[in-house]
Amino acid sequence: MDANSQQPPDNASVSVQHLDFCYGSSLALKNIELEIPAHQVTAFIGPSGCGKSTLLRCINRMNDEIPSAKITRGGIQIDGVDIYQPSIDVVKLRREVGMVFQKSNPFPRSIYENVAYGLRLRGLRDKASLNAAVEEALVASALWDEVKDRLHESALGLSGGQQQRLCIARTIAVKPKVILMDEPCSALDPIATAKVENLIWDLKNDYTIIIVTHSMQQASRVSDNTAFFYLGELIEYSDTAQIFRNPSVRKTEEYISGRFG
Repeated sequence: MDANSQQPPDNASVSVQHLDFCYGSSLALKNIELEIPAHQVTAFIGPSGCGKSTLLRCINRMNDEIPSAKITRGGIQIDGVDIYQPSIDVVKLRREVGMVFQKSNPFPRSIYENVAYGLRLRGLRDKASLNAAVEEALVASALWDEVKDRLHESALGLSGGQQQRLCIARTIAVKPKVILMDEPCSALDPIATAKVENLIWDLKNDYTIIIVTHSMQQASRVSDNTAFFYLGELIEYSDTAQIFRNPSVRKTEEYISGRFG
């Protein structure tokens, strides 16, 4: 990381500390040091294969599912807790660190049951409480007005943009601390993208949000802070206005301006 890069405020919700991460013998992330503030949107940008999605998946330990994948140095803390210590309940961690994927993945169930699913897993059975929680999540994901009269219809009948907002509703229904988004708008049209971007901006009041995106325009629109990765290294990290208007590192400027390579 460039010594001249400005750091965002140090009220970090997620702290990545000198992280090295390998797939087998291949080093995918090299000495990543990153303080991600609470209740802000932080964007990870960089070319394909630079490590941004790998880092995202380290934050909720999804990389645990890959046998050859491992952290070889450093660690990650959320609210001061080391999430890789042996006593951590990974299932509970993944409730606290929600994930929204590139391709919307609603369950082949009703709209209502998609949102209620995680709540039921947590033991919520009272019908009135479930109804209230489902409505709250759909309102928060800017979807309630569009689906309130069809809650018991299949979620697969929704448009792509609605399905993605439903996945966000499903994520926030269980009240996570952090929401990870891996290119959540890449399969959406411009109108649906705008709705999801507006939603991201609203949700940061209640959640810490980290978004991976290939779109420079999207990163500049929705994020408070931006981290630029290249070949597994964090090249520069600062508030988004600084990154896009006056980056400290030439490689960052070349990538943002399209003169990269």
